[in-house]
Amino acid sequence: MRASPRSIRARRCRTSAGSCSTVEFGSADSKADNVIQLKAGQNMPLTGDIVRFGAHAEAALDVSALVVAENLKVFSSDDFVFYNQPATAGVALTDAEVTVTLAEVRADAKAVLLVVSADPAVPAGPGGLGTVTATLSENGSAAAEFVVAPAAGEAALICLEVYRRGPEWRLRAVGQGYAGGLAVLLTAHGVDVEDEPTDPAAPTGSAAQTGGVPQPADVSRSGPVTHTMAGPMASEARSVTAMPTEVGHGLERLWMIFEDAARSAAALVSARDYAAKRLDHELSAAVSDPATRNTPAADAARRAAQQRNDELIATAERNHQRDSEQLLRELADADLMLPPALASWDAPAWDKPVAPSDGIRLGELYAQERGALRVPYCVPVPLNRPLWIDTESSRAVAPVVGALLARLLTAAPGRRTVVDIIDLTGAFTSFTEPLAPVLNGPPITDHTEISARLQELAQSAELAELAFTSGMGSPPSEHRILIAADFPHGYQSSDAQRIGSLIMRGDLIGLSTVIVGSDESDSTDTTVAMLSQSCRHLPTVAGTPLFDPWTGSPWQLDLDLLNQEPERLARYLRTH
Repeated sequence: MRASPRSIRARRCRTSAGSCSTVEFGSADSKADNVIQLKAGQNMPLTGDIVRFGAHAEAALDVSALVVAENLKVFSSDDFVFYNQPATAGVALTDAEVTVTLAEVRADAKAVLLVVSADPAVPAGPGGLGTVTATLSENGSAAAEFVVAPAAGEAALICLEVYRRGPEWRLRAVGQGYAGGLAVLLTAHGVDVEDEPTDPAAPTGSAAQTGGVPQPADVSRSGPVTHTMAGPMASEARSVTAMPTEVGHGLERLWMIFEDAARSAAALVSARDYAAKRLDHELSAAVSDPATRNTPAADAARRAAQQRNDELIATAERNHQRDSEQLLRELADADLMLPPALASWDAPAWDKPVAPSDGIRLGELYAQERGALRVPYCVPVPLNRPLWIDTESSRAVAPVVGALLARLLTAAPGRRTVVDIIDLTGAFTSFTEPLAPVLNGPPITDHTEISARLQELAQSAELAELAFTSGMGSPPSEHRILIAADFPHGYQSSDAQRIGSLIMRGDLIGLSTVIVGSDESDSTDTTVAMLSQSCRHLPTVAGTPLFDPWTGSPWQLDLDLLNQEPERLARYLRTH
């Protein structure tokens, strides 16, 4: 799967800066308010037979497309559609847009990735592509728009993904960028690009400047909402700490499955509610007239109402069951390819060399009244928005903390991991020996030593921020992990302030923070309360619901547990 750099660098769909790749979709009477404004990570169904993709930005752009398999790799070099190879099955490049005829896309393709990159003949400035507006039409009518504002000088972006979900096609807003440009993006998706001497016209923000690793643009932002699950595309780190994009699909794909599960669940709940209200109305109508309520006609009306109710619920449950079975198959397939930080405990990834991950798995979400489907609950790493495990007893949640540590230790194998543990009650002593190679000194068991350890971390973050603001910042070489247990007991108010400062600056040192203690969101200490409110809370009391961010449906959370047996700890707590 090799593509010539000369062919890649050839003029594809060049336009002048500021007006590049501008495409007018739809007829003259199309209305802008019919266009769905997507945010990163959102998806929507496609109902048209033909979709067209275009984009414009301040920089001159080229558009292209990749037809990829389940593993997000191309099948061959024929699956890269660009100026010198303007068509493959179902996908064509004409002028400044990519046209996808869905029925003609190869049957074994999982998705078509829609890409923009800097025009090599008109190099992008220091800010890379700048703000990119990607648009998609269905059957000639404008359907969706996605605005991406990469912040790390990215010279190539996967803007949108047209993907299969069972027999249907859907659209997802991606917004993942590569500072190394198109060549790095292609390599990440299985296209071998031949080496070429440095070209003065090459896009700025080269792979060499980022250690040969493409950096994703993570552009959406979401504030903390207690017990509401924020999506994985929430911007929780500055671009300097972004994880490689080629591992970014694991977390997002699991959230795509979660979103589909949430919408299917909401449809089931809505159908049940509607059926109950309609049945109540029809039964009331059947007995409203005292003269006829005990007649055969009233009995027949009641039976008919009950039958309509039962049929509606049965149809809704069949549809939900069909959706659940499809999602279970997708989860099983994904588990074979996910890195250990996101995979189940029995996944093959735990028996292979560690692969990097853009997220970690916390547990499984389910609702017994909606069936057997259980969906992984995953969040981005580093944990710049700390996890807060709600508990009165650190010892009671030791298996939960162990599971989090096991996954955090595998998330960034390319960086040195350093772990700080504050454990005043000795709840995590079983971890001490297997974690010895990565511990930053013995776990803190004396409350008088807490401040010094936190101050050390805070100073490192402040120095990193000074370097970042002066333009001398660089990606952190370490993945730091802080476990602050028994909070706030034994901690000073200044310690809460230090942890708060780490939330603001910890991304610059690659810090993941986990706090263990009772929920202090209503604390009379405003510093502690604000700290608690800024965290992602994980309930440990059965029956405490979490609400998905798409439909607001309630879910129960089973947190992952790490078996405390020595052989299990040795298998999963990987420190080398």
